[in-house]
Amino acid sequence: MSDAPEEPVLYATAGGVATITLNLPERKNSLSAELVNTLSERLDDANEDDDVRVIVLTNNGNTFCAGADLKATKPGVAGNTAGRTFVDVFQQIMNDPKPVIGKIDGHATGGGVGLAAACDISVMRDDAKIGFTEARLGVAPAVISVVCLPKMRRADASELFLTGERFTPTRAADIGLINAAAPADELDARVEHYVDMVVRGGPMALAAGKQLINRVPNMNTKEAFEWTATFSKALFESDEAKAGIAAFVAKEPAPWVPEDRRD
Repeated sequence: MSDAPEEPVLYATAGGVATITLNLPERKNSLSAELVNTLSERLDDANEDDDVRVIVLTNNGNTFCAGADLKATKPGVAGNTAGRTFVDVFQQIMNDPKPVIGKIDGHATGGGVGLAAACDISVMRDDAKIGFTEARLGVAPAVISVVCLPKMRRADASELFLTGERFTPTRAADIGLINAAAPADELDARVEHYVDMVVRGGPMALAAGKQLINRVPNMNTKEAFEWTATFSKALFESDEAKAGIAAFVAKEPAPWVPEDRRD
């Protein structure tokens, strides 16, 4: 038997998909500096690999992520100066060009809720629990509020931030924190549905879509129309758009669609 420590994050690629798996189930995939640093590095790996079209973020064990590792000497949260932080991970997911699909295969609390919400698309198994539990520890969901609040009504945020109550993935989907809740035996199929749809989009177009989502809501109307008009013109004049439009006219799959998905 090997005494080598477990890899905190596993990484595998196949068919244009990079799967990043949080792999410290005995610690509920809590956010130690070790896990956060490694997760950030694997996100870099996926974004730097031209063969990767989409990233799936998931977990081993019954907990997707329990938030800050309260037993660690160096939690991977704000204020940790030993390498990368959770803020870096959020910014990578939001700003890097490749879509990130969350396969939330277990409970999510604290920072784990933020990680699920930060993904471009998230599906969570419906028998898990989710909650902003920070208030019961004497803290608040500060950093994760940056990615969670834009998705939530004020009334829901007030209730859930202040009570610390755990709630169902179905409610999380209803209030916009995640995209969908699915039975455990349907989770793989629901995630694969999103993967299959996303990889049919052009790589530049997908990156552009992420930019629109992140930038336009922060602009005033005049600025938004000016910027998007210029942005749209550049997209339509790109080689990717020309190839995609030609394929559409010819009723053929676009050249970037993986061979095994050309139906």
